[in-house]
Amino acid sequence: MGRYQKTIFLDRDGTVNEDVGYLSRPEDLYIFPFVKEALSLFNSNGFRLMVVTNQSGIGRGVYDESALHAIHAKMQKELDNAIDAFYFCPHLPDTGCECRKPNLGMIEAAKKDHPIDMSGSWVVGDKDIDVELGLNCGLRTVLVETGYGRSHSGILRRRPERIAANLLEAARYITNHN
Repeated sequence: MGRYQKTIFLDRDGTVNEDVGYLSRPEDLYIFPFVKEALSLFNSNGFRLMVVTNQSGIGRGVYDESALHAIHAKMQKELDNAIDAFYFCPHLPDTGCECRKPNLGMIEAAKKDHPIDMSGSWVVGDKDIDVELGLNCGLRTVLVETGYGRSHSGILRRRPERIAANLLEAARYITNHN
């Protein structure tokens, strides 16, 4: 299955791209300008990159899985195929599924699919649930202030290791402190 590799579990909306509220069309995808440099920094420091994203718009009927896959394909093209895998939860918040963040289902699925060095891995996102996901898995965490990050920094149940202005600042911190 390959060698165990440290991994960055990235939230998508608000962390990698602008959160437009139920992103349902590839043409509405806007990747933050600093993301390519951040992902390159992670890659050059030996990190695998995986997106873990709640996508209740599918469960709400706003868009379907094919639209989600088209958005991810466009993201991969714009990011030079830097993302190693995408995991998503299509369920509504109150369905009690195991995959919806901050539950561990997407991380567990990633661990089944890839040899992950959990001791060297991180979760980076813009919401309290991203911090909770990481801490629930025993991973180190960074909250970015893009997306909902600035407002969520005041409602955190538990503190991340770091609060960073954006994904590039998070990448610089992680690669210097891993």
